[in-house]
Amino acid sequence: MPVFTPPPAQPGAAPQTSTELLFQPIRLGRYELPHRIVMAPLTRSRAGQPGNVPTPLNACYYAQRASAALIISEATQVSMQGQGYAWTPGIHSREQVEGWRRVSDTVHKAGGLIFMQLWHVGRISHPVLQPDGMLPVAPSALKPSGDAFIENENGEGELTPFVPPRALQLEEMPYLVRQFERAARNALSAGFDGVEVHGANGYLLDQFINSGTNQRNDSYGGPIENRARLLLEVVDAVCEIYGPDRVGVRLSPLGTINDISDDNREETFGYLAEKLSGYKLAYLHLVNPAIAAFEQGLAPTPEALRMLVLMREKYRGTLILAGGFDYDTAEVWLEQGKADLIAFGRKFLANPDLPERFRRRALLNAADQSTFYGGGAKGYTDYPYLDEERCEEAKPRVDESWR
Repeated sequence: MPVFTPPPAQPGAAPQTSTELLFQPIRLGRYELPHRIVMAPLTRSRAGQPGNVPTPLNACYYAQRASAALIISEATQVSMQGQGYAWTPGIHSREQVEGWRRVSDTVHKAGGLIFMQLWHVGRISHPVLQPDGMLPVAPSALKPSGDAFIENENGEGELTPFVPPRALQLEEMPYLVRQFERAARNALSAGFDGVEVHGANGYLLDQFINSGTNQRNDSYGGPIENRARLLLEVVDAVCEIYGPDRVGVRLSPLGTINDISDDNREETFGYLAEKLSGYKLAYLHLVNPAIAAFEQGLAPTPEALRMLVLMREKYRGTLILAGGFDYDTAEVWLEQGKADLIAFGRKFLANPDLPERFRRRALLNAADQSTFYGGGAKGYTDYPYLDEERCEEAKPRVDESWR
């Protein structure tokens, strides 16, 4: 287990004050973090091909951002069946484990802490991405609206309509749990400090949780106690491998992405928060219920505020919120006790030294949306630091002794 030490302050940093809650240390499970700025999981579709294997370029990208209090990796499929987008990495083959070990090694040598987000997309996929061209799987055979992102015959990214998925059989449930269990073992072998179970954003576990996508009438459908069963079985299995103090869970209580819906969100997510609280996990990570309002520069809706209060009341551990935050809103919400840490996504994408920029209250680089998914170093490892250093694709500035 690597020893995590915070990176030294850079010259010119503004002095820390007691009112800068983002820069107050905090304990997260078994780790002591130097501040509360987390790098959110960000799909970038840059895994090496064939095999969806992390590359030295991926290692460079994460090491550049090692000043985060915690890096949560991009969503990483637990099996071939779990893939839903072109060029996303997995953690189910020997080559993928070796590739991710290079990533974790470079992050640790740069002074960082990194958890892997474990992912099964369920119905948010396409036969082109599935083993042997099989149908994607889901709790119920309900086709989502929207398009899958696949690689076409010319090797380019392409959007194509989703297809109706296959409803999972009851006897397949233990196999799904084993996929996450194997992935957690592989993440441990790859040197990750912990794992996050992806139960959000309309993917498989979220599809089971929400009544709009789960119309089963067996022990995994109907009341929330049944709809939550698969998530909790996955958490049980993963905690056996890592210990609960190195496991996080991500939920999206008011999420609508990927055609997700629920008849009673407060009942559903209040139940989940209370059950997860009993595990004494490292953290619960929520997609900000007020993200839609934040992105439009509006005040949170009453529904969002009720959900925040409910989740804070029911979950009695460390809470991370992600979605739509800037420095000022993060400070205010920490002060108000709505969260313990704040995760930043696109701001970290474009600003590898985001904590230092926040510390100095410096201007932020703008994110180039055209380079979010797929490609090489452009829009990935070439965003400048405050001191204008860069990490080139062929010559990472991180320690390459792992080669």
